[in-house]
Amino acid sequence: MIFAQRPYNATESQRFNPVTPHAMVTSPHYLATQAGVHVLRKGGTALDAAIAVAAVLAVVYPQMGTIGGDNLWLIYDAHAKTMRGLNASGRSGERVSLSFFASQGLQAIPMRGALAACTVPGVVSGWEKAQQLSRQWGSPLSLADLLEDAIMLARDGFAVAPSLAYWLHEDCKLDSTGYRQLQRFSDFARCYLPNGKPAALGQRLCLPELAATLEQLAREGARCFYEGDIAQRIVAWHKANGGLLTARDFAEHSADWVEPLHISYRGLDAYNLPPSTQGMASLSILNILENYDLSAFKEGSAAYYHLLIEATKLAFAERDTYLTDPDFASIPVQELLSAQHGRELAACIRFDKALPPHAPLEPKGDTCWFGVVDAQGNAVSMIQSIFHDFGAGVVAGDTGVLLQNRGCFFSLDSKHVNRLEPRKRTMHTLNPPMLLKENRPYLVYGTMGGEGQPQTQAALVTRMVDFHFSPQDAVAAPRWLYGRTWGMPANNVKLEKRIPQAVADALQKLGHDVAMTPEYCDVMGHAGAILCNSSTGMLHGATDPRSDGLAAGY
Repeated sequence: MIFAQRPYNATESQRFNPVTPHAMVTSPHYLATQAGVHVLRKGGTALDAAIAVAAVLAVVYPQMGTIGGDNLWLIYDAHAKTMRGLNASGRSGERVSLSFFASQGLQAIPMRGALAACTVPGVVSGWEKAQQLSRQWGSPLSLADLLEDAIMLARDGFAVAPSLAYWLHEDCKLDSTGYRQLQRFSDFARCYLPNGKPAALGQRLCLPELAATLEQLAREGARCFYEGDIAQRIVAWHKANGGLLTARDFAEHSADWVEPLHISYRGLDAYNLPPSTQGMASLSILNILENYDLSAFKEGSAAYYHLLIEATKLAFAERDTYLTDPDFASIPVQELLSAQHGRELAACIRFDKALPPHAPLEPKGDTCWFGVVDAQGNAVSMIQSIFHDFGAGVVAGDTGVLLQNRGCFFSLDSKHVNRLEPRKRTMHTLNPPMLLKENRPYLVYGTMGGEGQPQTQAALVTRMVDFHFSPQDAVAAPRWLYGRTWGMPANNVKLEKRIPQAVADALQKLGHDVAMTPEYCDVMGHAGAILCNSSTGMLHGATDPRSDGLAAGY
């Protein structure tokens, strides 16, 4: 591929993200990327590097993902030339029910506190299954090798980066709902508010309790998180604080291998994960766009944004109708992603008037996406998450484990497709994508951001595949977000201010409810990409200027 080149200008930054011949890692935090490269240089596989990256992110990026959350994996096996999916999201507990929350007078699952943490953390089970596969690939490394950097950083400390500093201060503000004010949770405050105040930018933050838990995992193996001492202490914390998870919930949890979904886009094979994730929505957007010649649109024009927003609305409407745990409902995925259905949805789009917005969903989804390609051609696209910023806002006693609030995405409406039931996975916003070309990885890419994930994925694909942007230019380009944010009763379209006002005005005239955000706005998510150039044998990495990230390799 030949990228559209920007002319050299000595007055502009010459920032150039790496191009390497062997291996590449990209993540939203520079220390996590370094850990991944460290493991690759020691002879580890892409799976090993992904575990190392995920473990460091669980330490230095706790606002987005910890070992108290979930992760989902899309894995390319270079030897077998096959794609595999791994769903390491947790299920609701055996004691969780609609009647229980009704008895508490609640119309929704609380967003913070012990009741919010009503699904089993799946992260460590994902590491476990991934490492088992890596050993089958011939990896010589142990779990202790993979957790080495994370343990060191948690024990000896790390400098608080901008994203963590921002969210610590943001979530310790006073507000009328109590959603923020995380300082009220004593275990959270002990870990993340040294001297009673949010850790500041550049301040060293040590997490000794989390370090001890990671060291125990390194010694005893992943199952101790679900059947050993760590599980016992987390369950004891639930019991003491009015939580709902039991020892059996932890002991019976496991991550599951799943068959990825795929469609064709411009002759490439686009892959993503099946339900319970929203991978079907991400692929549906591309399936709709496949019916348009985007070269007829100017990238960055009102028509370009309008087309992608409308495709998103159509895909989201079907997602919200069907998506839940497939063990609890029949979901017609193959029909929804058929080429014929893509043509039918594409025909619904008008270029003189916007479609009405779909019903708004819960407006959060803080996650970490990262990607790895190793020297053997194996590739991993992975997302790790605790749902809201800092999840449930509670640390499980002296374990140092910050728990997710993914369970609050369940509905307490008994007629809702994603209604709460015991031992059920909620509809999951996490969905790691990958594009293959001639059955080899072509683009390993993704983003954090809940509702924004399918949209930013579509932005990255269209900009690189249709408009020949370099990976870094595609990731850094102005973005938009269709959906709901805090304080908004309905969906709107948020545009970064780098998008011209004339474009915003044109979208407003078409019927979109437009709001402008700051440049390089955090709400647009932290994206990344690795493009595998088969003609040169080089790997092109990219990281998001909205994050604290780094792309690096060798």
